[in-house]
Formats: sequence, C-alpha cells, structure tokens
Amino acid sequence: MFRDMRRKNQLLSADETIEILKNGSSGVLALLGDNGYPYSVPMSYVYSDGRIYFHSAKSGHKTDAVKNCDKASFCVIAKDDVVPSEYTTYFKSVIAFGKIRIVNKKEEIINALHILGEKYNPGHINERAAEIDKFINNVCVLCFDIEHITGKAAKELMK
Repeated sequence: MFRDMRRKNQLLSADETIEILKNGSSGVLALLGDNGYPYSVPMSYVYSDGRIYFHSAKSGHKTDAVKNCDKASFCVIAKDDVVPSEYTTYFKSVIAFGKIRIVNKKEEIINALHILGEKYNPGHINERAAEIDKFINNVCVLCFDIEHITGKAAKELMK
C-alpha cells in the first residue's frame, strides 16, 4: 500500500527512525484540507507506543480536516545542515503515514496530556495534573496511529 523508499542506501534503521521521532520537538502534520487542498501545520507532539499524540483547539481547520478524512502524514526533521560548498544539505528526517482521529475517551485524553506534558515540562506532576483538570473541557487531543514509517539521511551521513 505504501511506496518503498527509492534510495534504500539512505534508509535509516527502524531504531534510529523511532529515536528521531521520540526526540523531536516539532513536526509538520499534513491533512486533506478544505476543497481538496493539502493542509499542513507545524505541531508539537509526543510519540508513544506506535502512536503520535497532539493537542489542539476543539474547532478550526485542523479538526475539521481530521473529521473529514482520517488519512494523514507527519514529518519530523532532526538535522538540516546546509553545506554550501557541496551544494547540498546533511539531513535526517522521518515521515510517518497513518490514520488520525479525535480522542473521545477521557482516560486516553488525560494520559496523552500527561505524556505530552512530561515531554515538554518533565516532572511537575501535580502542577500538570492541575492544568489538565483546569483545561480538560477546552482541549482536543488527536491520536495518529502509525501505519508506515521511514527515516532517511543524507548519503554523506550514512558512511
């Protein structure tokens, strides 16, 4: 169903691909937007057990797009060093394809918000729990179930 990467010599291992996803702080979520136009938006995220979680407003372009089509892709760039003398960049990136949904179960929402909070503000469990309780009714959590993922690096980094 998904294409194989053309330049297999630049394919990162599954472990390195997941490490990039775990360690990244932001990526670009791509959805099918209004009138069939692609809609891509930079997002903070957390990776957990084959899923990517995002938090969002309860209404807007992003949530409308998710409601209209559950297919999505997500890209994280871990390295992007421009090398002018070689007319290239030394890069590492990950692209994931999968299905995205709005989380409706309160338990999953709370869990996702806790792991998002732990990633971006480690510790502070009591303060985080208080913030979650305060905003639980005003936040939307999106869950991206990964179906296919690849990591790629510049050939110069594969040596």
